[in-house]
Amino acid sequence: MASIYYGWWIVLACSFIGFFVVSPLFYAFTAFFEPIVEEFGWSYTQVSIAFSLRGVEVGILAPFTGFLVDRFGPRKLAFSGILIIGFALIFLSLTNSLVMFYCAFFLIALGTSGCAATVLMTAVAQWFRRNVGKAMGLVACGFGVGGILIPLIVWLIDLYQWRTTLVIFGLGTWALGIPLSFVIRHKPEQYGYLPDGETPAGPTSIHAGRDIEKEGSFRDALISKNFWMIGVAVTIQTMIIHAVITHVMPYLGSIGMSRTGAAFVATSIPLVSNIGRFGFGWLGDIFDKRHVLVWSYCLLCLGTLAFAYVHVKWLILPFLLLFSPALGGVLTLRSAIVRDYFGRASFGRLFGIIVGLTAIGGVTGPIAAGWSFDKYGSYHSVWLWFAGTIVIAMVLVLRLPPRQMREA
Repeated sequence: MASIYYGWWIVLACSFIGFFVVSPLFYAFTAFFEPIVEEFGWSYTQVSIAFSLRGVEVGILAPFTGFLVDRFGPRKLAFSGILIIGFALIFLSLTNSLVMFYCAFFLIALGTSGCAATVLMTAVAQWFRRNVGKAMGLVACGFGVGGILIPLIVWLIDLYQWRTTLVIFGLGTWALGIPLSFVIRHKPEQYGYLPDGETPAGPTSIHAGRDIEKEGSFRDALISKNFWMIGVAVTIQTMIIHAVITHVMPYLGSIGMSRTGAAFVATSIPLVSNIGRFGFGWLGDIFDKRHVLVWSYCLLCLGTLAFAYVHVKWLILPFLLLFSPALGGVLTLRSAIVRDYFGRASFGRLFGIIVGLTAIGGVTGPIAAGWSFDKYGSYHSVWLWFAGTIVIAMVLVLRLPPRQMREA
């Protein structure tokens, strides 16, 4: 029986880090939103700013993180990030002022920069080429499956209050995340492989692969309009996704849904998104990734429109079946399309810049949604506006030329 290619073990480790460590930081904090507002009396906008500050810092650090991961490999960054996240969550549990609350999210963002998409997807991009869509899709599924932790976190908050829950969360991050970080490796050539598990035929094969990588330089990518069109498109998608994920429970509560029902919807979003995370990644390995990405944008648009009208209760189901797979698809394809167009030699730096650009969307989306509720007492208009902006992302992706896939 042939041994399993080590790249798949890296995919598995990255998936579990996404599940245990990173995903709850993104999806589960909606469960902390209302208990924190109730205790301190802060506005929705003030609390939303903390989530957005996390996005700003992750965005600012992402290009630097990309440089570090290309230089030193993903294992060291993942290990450091997990250590910081555990400490930050415990620090957040001690919050007694808005400034301290924002400082805790600053630390969470610092840790997340070390073990989120930039680092984990770079690790996978180094080990795969033909199967990069499927491999990245599986890692993305780890982020999505993390949604099943939301009911557990809601239950812990109801039982022990939000502060104790954060301490449990922080200790669990260390216990589960640190061992997983040691499974990650940098480049397959260091272990006698080429991407996808190909065995070099001779001593020159690996060097030949490195030469091919140099065909697409970091500088060439930065002056390419294709790179910036991808960046703007994924910034728009991030704006919408972050707004919905951050405000899903407060929004549903504002239209009369129970906290238990809202938690169920919040849990279902990342779980159903796994259909798109792997499915769209698999399709991206077969069809033109531009077209697959546009299909996912169409679903995102329709899902956001349904979300605007979920006061009509039966529209919850179309929302989940449209928005969630689209969310999964766009998160997988944003990294896969960068790998296709620009290769892997500078993937960490380039994807880090992409993540940095998306921080603009990660900031404006939740704040715009929170401001809309504070100003008008409703989220309805902002969801309609978000749905319209997705058309811009579709146009940008369709204007990309057919790619010539890097062989590196």
